Amino acid sequence: GSKERVSMKQARTAPVESTLAALADPTRRRIVELLSAEQLQSGAIAEQLDVSPQVMSRHLRVLRQGGLIECLASDEEDARVRVYQLRQAPFQQLRSWLNDIESLWVDQLSGFRDHVETRAAARRAK
Repeated sequence: GSKERVSMKQARTAPVESTLAALADPTRRRIVELLSAEQLQSGAIAEQLDVSPQVMSRHLRVLRQGGLIECLASDEEDARVRVYQLRQAPFQQLRSWLNDIESLWVDQLSGFRDHVETRAAARRAK
């Protein structure tokens, strides 16, 4: 019933919420942009964004915890040489959610257009 629909919607939007929260920071969005082009070591990302290794570590941790990136297997103790890549699933979920929202708006705007056209035709007919 209604409760099942709400819990399904919550289950679908929970990953989107963590994705949006992780992307709220401009530095993290820039990291995602860099990683969308290629896998990179955290030190290389920090260098390109001109941030300290400590700051980079915090941003990468948020992105990892949000499920947006993953660290490729590394035996390295030195965090600066760990290689990161994007995970596709969170971005596919975000795209799906955005498509759902867009179709809702398209349906609502189509309904509004139909209403306006019907009223305009009724006025012309008088």
